[in-house]
Amino acid sequence: MSNDTNTVAGDRDPEETRKMVRERYETIASDSQNCCGDVGIDTTGDGGCCDSTEGASGSERLGYDADDVASVAEGADLGLGCGNPKAFAEMMPGETVLDLGSGAGFDCFLAAREVGPDGTVIGVDMTPDMVSKARENVVKNDADNVEFRLGEISHLPVADATVNVVISNCVVNLAPEKQLVFDDAFRVLKPGGRVAISDVVQTAPFPDDVKMDPDSLTGCVAGASTIENLEAMLDSAGFEAIEIAPKGESAEFISDWDADRDLGEYLVSATIEARKPPQNP
Repeated sequence: MSNDTNTVAGDRDPEETRKMVRERYETIASDSQNCCGDVGIDTTGDGGCCDSTEGASGSERLGYDADDVASVAEGADLGLGCGNPKAFAEMMPGETVLDLGSGAGFDCFLAAREVGPDGTVIGVDMTPDMVSKARENVVKNDADNVEFRLGEISHLPVADATVNVVISNCVVNLAPEKQLVFDDAFRVLKPGGRVAISDVVQTAPFPDDVKMDPDSLTGCVAGASTIENLEAMLDSAGFEAIEIAPKGESAEFISDWDADRDLGEYLVSATIEARKPPQNP
């Protein structure tokens, strides 16, 4: 079975990759300005997985509506992401939601509205500064049903079979050991639970200079997997009903991520859905 469990840009050591990603997003977390630079990939360390449009209109390009943006207090929406997992996660009142790579908490606070006061939202991020920022945003958003935990998405600080739905927004591509991410997501889900992930997928081989570029890796490009490999990893983890749907319209904002080349030739945003089988009767 084909998978790219440990394949990252330039075949880097997984720990080196984690260090690079953590440093990049520590910079973003500590920046008081909007995280997005002129492009998603730059050499200043200021950019992220984001488009070039600042403010609410940037999030709306990713699939959020004006009500989503207006409902969350300033400081949680950093302009990161490549889609809107809330749009297809079908979260229900009372459910427990886990967000992989939760950043400053934007998707968590939107999820909290969906699950209501009887539900719970857990955000996990490996960047201490980002977790601190997210916890400050809990107070700003009066979100008593949201909590943030420091940890890696390949080794989640979450108990077995306690989560209804796992969401994520353009973060799994950053993980050097993606099979472990899907394995651990499977572990924490209740029987019948599901994943609803927005991420980028690779549609054509990357040029060597993209594969070896640290900014390309931390900017949500070089770590992207093919649809075939994602399907194989989800299947290996034990998931069923696997559906990966590329979003052709994402080329509009992905083309803004690099000033030197059109990344839409190699990448597309996609929705990634799968279910943990129900418990045997």
